[in-house]
Amino acid sequence: MVNRNLIREFDVSEEDWEAAVGSLNEEDTSWLDSQYVDVNEIVEGKIIRVDDEMVLVDVGYKSEGTIPRNEWDEDEEQPEVGQTVRVLIEDVEDTQGRLDDRGMIVLSKRKAEKIEKWMKVMETVHEGDVVSGEVTRKIKGGLLVDIGVNVFLPASQVDIRRPHDIGEYIGKTIECMVLKIDDARRNIVVSRRSMIEAQRAERKSELLKDLEVGQLRKGVVKNIADFGAFVDLGGIDGLLHI
Repeated sequence: MVNRNLIREFDVSEEDWEAAVGSLNEEDTSWLDSQYVDVNEIVEGKIIRVDDEMVLVDVGYKSEGTIPRNEWDEDEEQPEVGQTVRVLIEDVEDTQGRLDDRGMIVLSKRKAEKIEKWMKVMETVHEGDVVSGEVTRKIKGGLLVDIGVNVFLPASQVDIRRPHDIGEYIGKTIECMVLKIDDARRNIVVSRRSMIEAQRAERKSELLKDLEVGQLRKGVVKNIADFGAFVDLGGIDGLLHI
């Protein structure tokens, strides 16, 4: 169950989000409701030329399309002539700025990948779901977790008690509850704390069904006070009077 009052506390400005994971604004995703058949559509093309600045791709039009060479990261397979690639058709331009089939086609491999990853995640992920992913980096206000797309884990939602350094989670695979999906801005807010609290509440409910007066139980001492000790019985703390 998603706490609506809780998720109102967490928001990521568009500037911070774009700085952290890259832009996927309305212009980038207008293919969802575009009136044009070709512009803003994701298609498959064939690489026909590669140079230091641009990659030339044949997408089945009268003119080839271009992709900036820097859209291929250094740690991924580099473009080669003959390869096929999924691309977003961003624009079809001629020298006078009109949209027609005589101009160069502007393509983006990176935006196509982001859009397709987002759509794939949206097929299975909903608010209130528990998801698993690797913590990839620390950003302003929290952490980024990769669940197929990058999602935001606020620092206050990392654990029941906020860790001294949330950066210790980088590289670890964690489970979180989805608090909020903002489809328009293409970002998701998650909470590990809410998931832990929900699991504890479930264990407490199950334990209460089994507890009976006169039972012998083992527990872990969690805290000591002047009047006795608090013992964790596996989801419920009991007081052992002095």
